[in-house]
Amino acid sequence: MRIHSYQIDQHNSTALKSHESSLQFLRDQLAHKSIDAEAIIERLRQFQVAIPSWALGAGGTRFGRFSTGGEPGSLEQKLEDIGLIHALTQSAGAISLHIPWDIPRDAQAIKQQASELGIAFDAMNSNTFQDQKEQSLSYKYGSLCHVNADVRKQAVAHNIEVIRHGIELGSKSTTVWLADGSSFPGQLNFRTALDNTLRSLQEIYAHLPADWKIFIEYKPYEPYFYSTVIQDWGTSFLLANQLGEKAFTLVDLGHHLPNTNIEQIVSTLMYQGKLGGFHFNDSKYGDDDLTVGSIKPYQLYLIFSELVYGMDNNTASNPEPAWMIDASHNLKDPLEDLIQSLEAIRLAYAQALVVDRQGLWDAQLNHDVSMAQEIVQDAFRTDLRPLLREARLRSGAAMEPVRAYRELNVRQQLINERGTVTIATGL
Repeated sequence: MRIHSYQIDQHNSTALKSHESSLQFLRDQLAHKSIDAEAIIERLRQFQVAIPSWALGAGGTRFGRFSTGGEPGSLEQKLEDIGLIHALTQSAGAISLHIPWDIPRDAQAIKQQASELGIAFDAMNSNTFQDQKEQSLSYKYGSLCHVNADVRKQAVAHNIEVIRHGIELGSKSTTVWLADGSSFPGQLNFRTALDNTLRSLQEIYAHLPADWKIFIEYKPYEPYFYSTVIQDWGTSFLLANQLGEKAFTLVDLGHHLPNTNIEQIVSTLMYQGKLGGFHFNDSKYGDDDLTVGSIKPYQLYLIFSELVYGMDNNTASNPEPAWMIDASHNLKDPLEDLIQSLEAIRLAYAQALVVDRQGLWDAQLNHDVSMAQEIVQDAFRTDLRPLLREARLRSGAAMEPVRAYRELNVRQQLINERGTVTIATGL
């Protein structure tokens, strides 16, 4: 299925007059605060977020999985689905693949298809948290940290294979997330596990092309519940520093203990030039992988406030992070959920862009806590959705992408093409 420009134009024409009125009202509001609406619209137009290949089908829990019908059963179909999202939003211009779920049968054909859809290849992802059918040794007790050198060698070889596939597709980075850990005290030696992990990562790092990056992801618990080898940003940061200038920490919003100050972590990593990747999702209790901004929109805005400040005051030469949604959709149509996440991400980005930085700095210098709060909350409470609609309109996207998705009956068309019992590869 393809969405054509005339269909987008027809959708936009019905809401254009109302949009122009609300946009002008917001322009006047922002001009009164000496904020350049045009500059913000342009930054929103340029902002792209990668869609992970595993988020295009229904997710699940330990207890069950409920298919939405019309799920992509191949890498080619996954690209088609991201093409649909990108056509509707013009902000999903990249895909992040998981190996071995997404090994291309014909890399050149996949590159050509992605190019036609306006999609680039973001970070590649390795998988040593599951045993694959063809592997000889198990990761039940760890992979890169394993006490058995042969298991570590197998895991390292897999990560090198991931890099090779990424080179074929034009990717420039790889993400390593380890499930390695323990569920019982005494199960493993913490120091030995960390040392084995570092040595394994050094072998992987040695195979990175000169223009590549490696992102080291952390998580405090799950699937193991007593310890995780790379359990927090500090351990990831330590490993990245040990590896070298091409290694960075990756922050996943769901990979933190309750009430963790994620915005402070972001600030610290950017200050050190080591924030490499950012995975968006939302949660109530743990790594819930819910729609971005559905539970804690204010926290998302505060995090973006630090991201914007870091990008605009980039003294440590931190590269622009690789932005990606990392979610598992269980109840919603996965494509609608991803569109909603893209909206929440760009809204938080816009809110962060309208913060009165000079006024905030003055309040901080004068210990004016009340005014600092007023400034921070004023940006969050300003309805900036007209800027998002205008950015989409100028990019040829749908001003109201979820509504357009439903008007075009996309899910039913996918079911008609693929059937009701297809299951997306991966999770």
